[in-house]
Amino acid sequence: MNTSYDAYVTAALFDRHGKAAFALGDGTVRFEGGETAAAHKGVALSACLHPSGEGILTGGDDGAVVWSKGSEVTEIARIPGRWIESVAASAESKLIAFAAGKELHVRDSGDPAFNRVFVHEKSVADVAFDPKGRRIATATYNGAWLWYARIAEQKPTVLKWAGSHVALAWSADGKFLMSSMQENQLHGWRVADEKNLKMGGYPAKVKSLAFLYKGQMLATSGANGVVIWPFTGSAGPLGKQAAEVGFDERAMVNRVAGTPVGNRVAAGLDDGRVWVCDLTNQAIDMLKAEKGPPISALAMTPDGKRVAWGDEEGGAGVFDVA
Repeated sequence: MNTSYDAYVTAALFDRHGKAAFALGDGTVRFEGGETAAAHKGVALSACLHPSGEGILTGGDDGAVVWSKGSEVTEIARIPGRWIESVAASAESKLIAFAAGKELHVRDSGDPAFNRVFVHEKSVADVAFDPKGRRIATATYNGAWLWYARIAEQKPTVLKWAGSHVALAWSADGKFLMSSMQENQLHGWRVADEKNLKMGGYPAKVKSLAFLYKGQMLATSGANGVVIWPFTGSAGPLGKQAAEVGFDERAMVNRVAGTPVGNRVAAGLDDGRVWVCDLTNQAIDMLKAEKGPPISALAMTPDGKRVAWGDEEGGAGVFDVA
């Protein structure tokens, strides 16, 4: 499948059935089967899979959080005057979280009356559930804040590091929290003792993170190839060197996606190309060889057999991988 939607592709996702969906800059969600959901009156800024695995949650510049299933649209929340720039969900706890300015909002997909709001000192750029869906990390200025999702009155754990933090990823065992920053660097913490993991040397901003192989590897964008950090052992990447896969001096990696259990990784480049690699033999399979607008969205099914991509001008597609 290859198509053009004539709008910036904010996110590409797969539902639990392995079908692709695309959240777009025109406020719609487009599904691989051809259905269109008119989710937002403005731009779809963020997206994630619904906790049920059915349909897509999106946040928009209209202040709405919307659940799209085919052409069916359900509004989950609306915060007037705010942009919903990050949304996350947990299949384990059935909770939904989203950022609205300085606020973290938490809703329960099974209980419409449930509502929690946690306030930060600065705007929240990203939200991420831990693997059990019990704690939520928020990326904000000078660090990440950790909240227990269901507890109304609490003081957060603040993981400090100077600078603006913009995107988060938890390791599969919940022991490490990684953050990409506005600067050209990756930072992280060992959550148990708040040990800092400073991981620099990137030639560009790290826009995309993905843990692979049961959390034993972390793939990132921000270089001429996919940067792979080892996370084996209690110290994670401390004292270890990263590897770089698919190095190409002519392009930078914009987006990465991978298999949570397996060791297959996909890359979307700033020149429009898309490739996939099995890290066992590091063989590169060029899925989209023709160049074009920068890749803005990338997803892979958990079994590594399908890859979806979208670009900054509305090009999109789905590949079946051998």
